[in-house]
Formats: sequence, C-alpha cells, structure tokens
Amino acid sequence: MIKIQFKHLALSLVLTTAFIGCKDNKSNVTADKVTISVKSDNFLSGGLAEPIIIESRTLSDGSTADCYKIVVTSTPTDHEMGPWCPSNISDDASAGGIWLDGGKVHDVDGDFVKNLATFYEDDTWMLYDKETGEITKTKTKQECQEAANPNVGVEYQNYCVECLPSYVTDIQQTYYIPVTPKKAVTPYKFSSHPGGGPPPGDDGDKRPEGPPEGHGGPEGNSTLPSDRGLAFNGVVFNAPAPVDNILAAYTIAPFDDAGGHVNLNAGYHYHAATGVSKKIEQTDNHSAMIGYAFDGYGIFENADADGKEYTDLDESRGHYDETRGYHYHVDKAGNNNFIDGLRGEYAL
Repeated sequence: MIKIQFKHLALSLVLTTAFIGCKDNKSNVTADKVTISVKSDNFLSGGLAEPIIIESRTLSDGSTADCYKIVVTSTPTDHEMGPWCPSNISDDASAGGIWLDGGKVHDVDGDFVKNLATFYEDDTWMLYDKETGEITKTKTKQECQEAANPNVGVEYQNYCVECLPSYVTDIQQTYYIPVTPKKAVTPYKFSSHPGGGPPPGDDGDKRPEGPPEGHGGPEGNSTLPSDRGLAFNGVVFNAPAPVDNILAAYTIAPFDDAGGHVNLNAGYHYHAATGVSKKIEQTDNHSAMIGYAFDGYGIFENADADGKEYTDLDESRGHYDETRGYHYHVDKAGNNNFIDGLRGEYAL
C-alpha cells in the first residue's frame, strides 16, 4: 500500500515537473480571444516614400516576428499643414494654429498672442510690436533653428516659433510595426511628464534609437521608442511636446489645427489627435480608428460617436473588445498626449 502511494506520488511529481518544463517562459500571458493584425492597406500611399514590405525583426522580448517596414515622408496628403503663428494681433483664428495647455485646446489667434502675459500671469511675455501689432515670429530656417534651441539666446525670446514644411522637404523616416500584435508579459510604460526634453527643432525632438531620459519599459528597458505610433497618412504620433521648455524661453511653438508642427530633424509630426487626419469609422457607435501603435495594436479616437469617453481603459489607455481585439484610445487633445504605454512587444 505504501509502495503504491509512493508510486502515485512519484508519478504526480513527474507529471508536474513535465508540465512546468514544457511551460513557455511567456506562458503567464493570457492570449486574447481576438487579435487583429495590422492592415498595410490602411496607410495612404501618398505619405509613403516606398511601398510597404515585410521584414523579419527582433522584438522587444527577444523573439522574432514579421514586421511591416514603413518608410514615410512625414508629409500628410489628406490635409494641409499650417498655419501656426498669426502675423498680427488683429488676425482671427484662421491665421494661426492651436496651443495645448491645461487640458484645453486654445486658438492661437492675434488676441491669444496679445494676452499671453495675462494668460501666463507674467509680464515678460511680449510677442508683438505695440505700435503696429505685428507679431514677432521666425521667418527663416536659420531663425527656426535658433529659436527652437533649448539654450535659446535672449535675442530669440518672445518669439512665435514657426518652422515651415519647406525647410524639411527631403526627410524620410523608417518605422517597423509587427504584422500581428504580441501581448507583452508586462506593459511598457512611457514617461509620464510631458514637459521633459528639448523644444521642437533641437536634436532631442527627433525619433531616437532609444528613449529620452525617463522613458523605458520593464526592468529599465532602454529601447522603448519615444514616439507612440503612426497615423494612416504616415505622420508619426510623437511624444508629448516639451511645453515647459518652450515656455521657459518665452517662446510659443503652436500646432496647426491637425495637432502637428515641424521640427528640422523629424519633419512634420503630431502632438494631438484633433480628428483631421484619415480615420476609419466604426459601425457600432465605437470611436473611429486613426492609426497603429508601434506594437501593432490599433489606435482609436478619444470618444465614441456620442462624444462619451471610455472609462475602462488600462494604464496604457487601452481595452479589449471582440470586434477590434485589444486597442488604444488617445487622450484628449488638450492633454498633449496620445497613449501612456505599449501593451505589446515592439520591433527593435
């Protein structure tokens, strides 16, 4: 009887050991019932520098996977770029872009520029000529570069920084997105402070090989991209604009009505989703799809067709349903933010 019990115990241990031995080190990841692969046809051909192809790439967890190689021109073909800075304090909203502050979207019209000292409760602000009403703004590529420098000199303080698309006509950016999203063991979290980093135009505002200081995934991951994803027109969803640094120099670098502006390294890029770029409407009152994150999961607008925000989002600003699988919802435009992390593995 004792021998039989020991025999059963031994068999149980063997089976348990075998089960553990066969267990994949990623097996604690519960697979989604529905996973939606990236559709390369969703991207507008006009924003591509070359046709999209598939390449095998190493992912952030060390595995390999088929990924779309997407080479973009950073130039939208579905909407105009600009304007950004109005020319005179008498100009209406059609002459300028928008500014994101305090969770709100503000029209950068002449009146907004005129009242910056009141808006920021600091009399140092003075971006216009009191006699003519002309707004002081960058007018050349060199001025754009100098005024957007993180160590901007006194001569470029109190400027409206406007970098034009004509300054960056030859820029191309290459991105890789997994064809089929792969859920990570632990989500990768982006830096939480939108004010960090240099202002647009400086080398730090381009897409780096690794993240800026403060960015990273689990266990100090240093390869997490600072950008969030791609719009269907090939324009990148950038990290939050370094508003604190911009304002510290008494400059303002507006976005256009699409939420984008230009820097000399990255070209045109978005800092907010305002509903201007290509979107794919849904048939069930769900918000429209506007692009893909760099882990391959879809990115959708902030609110549904009735204007209601989603209340069940996780720490990455995503959730799951059986129509779209796991997907993200962008933050409100006024928050200078898209998503808060990547729930899936990304291409290195």
